[in-house]
Amino acid sequence: MHITVIGAGIVGLATAWFLRKDGHTVTVIDRRESVGQGTSQANGGQLSYRYIAPLADPDVLPKVPGWMLQADSPIRFQPQFDGAQWRWIATFMKACNANDKQRTVAALLPLSLLSQRLVHDWVEGEGMDFDFRRNGKLVVYRDAAGFRSARTLIESRPELASQQHALERAACLALEPAIAGMGADVVGGIHTPSEEAGDCLKLCQALAARMREGNNPVEFLLGKTVDALIVSDGRVAALRTADGDIATEACVVAGGVEAVALLQPLGIEVPVYPLKGYSISAPITDAAKVPEISVTDFQRKIVYARLANHLRVAGMADIVGHDESLQADRLATLTRETRDNFGAGLRLDSVAPWAGLRPATPTGRPIVDATALPNLWLNLGHGALGFTLAAGCAQLIADRISDRQRPIPDEDFTLARSRPSGWRKTSSAPTV
Repeated sequence: MHITVIGAGIVGLATAWFLRKDGHTVTVIDRRESVGQGTSQANGGQLSYRYIAPLADPDVLPKVPGWMLQADSPIRFQPQFDGAQWRWIATFMKACNANDKQRTVAALLPLSLLSQRLVHDWVEGEGMDFDFRRNGKLVVYRDAAGFRSARTLIESRPELASQQHALERAACLALEPAIAGMGADVVGGIHTPSEEAGDCLKLCQALAARMREGNNPVEFLLGKTVDALIVSDGRVAALRTADGDIATEACVVAGGVEAVALLQPLGIEVPVYPLKGYSISAPITDAAKVPEISVTDFQRKIVYARLANHLRVAGMADIVGHDESLQADRLATLTRETRDNFGAGLRLDSVAPWAGLRPATPTGRPIVDATALPNLWLNLGHGALGFTLAAGCAQLIADRISDRQRPIPDEDFTLARSRPSGWRKTSSAPTV
């Protein structure tokens, strides 16, 4: 079957990879001139397989008033004349409860571990080169309440407790001496030795290069915007672009935040809204003064990952609509935090800045599902975990298209179950 994938970021490219592996003829289309130029371009670089706690957390709501008054708040809200923004925020607030948080973690953990196995196949079986490192991760907490909450989550899930370790301050410093610059207010951390890191853009480029080779190569239509999906006889028949219609037998929409407007004319409403994030990449000048393992500053919502000879620093979540512009004050916050924490080992006068729109659902669970149209599928809403979840979600959508049994339960990734349940418990149905 000829399948067109809309989106040439890591999610779309991973989708194309597994569809081609199944023998389909695949076309990838994206409005940008090269692959990986959206949210995948300069994300945080962490492959966070076991630390997958969603942004929607009961601990978030009490902090919102303070964040609204804080110039360098980790979350920034700029009201828009946009009903979608307000609906997303209202649904997000409903998702900030312990039941939905546990439900999301329970759904994401097997998905992330599936992704890890598939990424290892790319590294070990396919020889993909993207600055991949198995270096572990340390999530650092600056307040005792947040640290206690993290410990409670681990203790509630045996599959996490076997792989993650709660460390007091002294043990954190012994594990990663470079964090001494983060100050005396660090109270503890969660260490996950099995976490990894890599350059998402380089993986996008490696996947695209490999898919252009060999038998049945993937076709790339870059620099082309899909303006509409053309439906005929109850099926997607073509993609409309400024250069004319492109016929297809089937379509997977993996285009991030742009997919919302594309799907609305078909009556498909997806609860996805952009959360704008930022990053800087700074050259390393003294490796001993830069963390070897990946570090997440939980309170600041900033992540640090060593990628080859650079430190990637990323973070924040701005709910500001579809504005992709670089905001000087947000980049200044990242630079200041980096200088305070690890500046002695970096050259910060020549950082590479970036901003991108993460396509997020209120619950933090992606949508990997079929639609009412029998040849249209969705692979959307991965938020800050797109790099981590891309391979697993691509395998799931390929399994759905081929009508195979999925390797993990995936009911909580359907559009029908994308809304929060609040305090009402909803059991996950087994994969059929």
